[in-house]
Amino acid sequence: MENNELQQLVEEISMKFFQKPFFHKAYFNKRLRATGGRYLVHNSNIEINYGHYEEHGEEEVVNIIKHELCHYHLHLEGKGYRHRDRDFRKLMKEVNAPRFCQPLAKNIEKKQNSPIHLYQCTGCKIKYTRKRKIQLQKYRCGYCNGMLKKIE
Repeated sequence: MENNELQQLVEEISMKFFQKPFFHKAYFNKRLRATGGRYLVHNSNIEINYGHYEEHGEEEVVNIIKHELCHYHLHLEGKGYRHRDRDFRKLMKEVNAPRFCQPLAKNIEKKQNSPIHLYQCTGCKIKYTRKRKIQLQKYRCGYCNGMLKKIE
């Protein structure tokens, strides 16, 4: 699928599910990593992660488009277009748009292979797990203000 085909698909989905035309641009952005797509508020364009099309197919891209079109149409109407807004959640239920897209396999693998660092307070012996290393001179225990040490 290319950008012109994606543009046509977005226009069709907009008319079919929202009964409103889509006037702006929709295109693939291969640099997106953690999200399936995004609605750009400043220019009202929609970007779709090409990795989701490659890995999950056109059906997943349709779901992502429906989600992003909810943002698009609500924003243009001046209603609540953010995830936390009631208007957004209501419209998503009406068009059966998912709140989240399926994760990419490379992101799942990256998350599973991330190292976990274990620290223990020298005073109260409480253990802390962290994804990132911390500077032991800078941080203290949140319970007793004791020094922390790294456990292997």
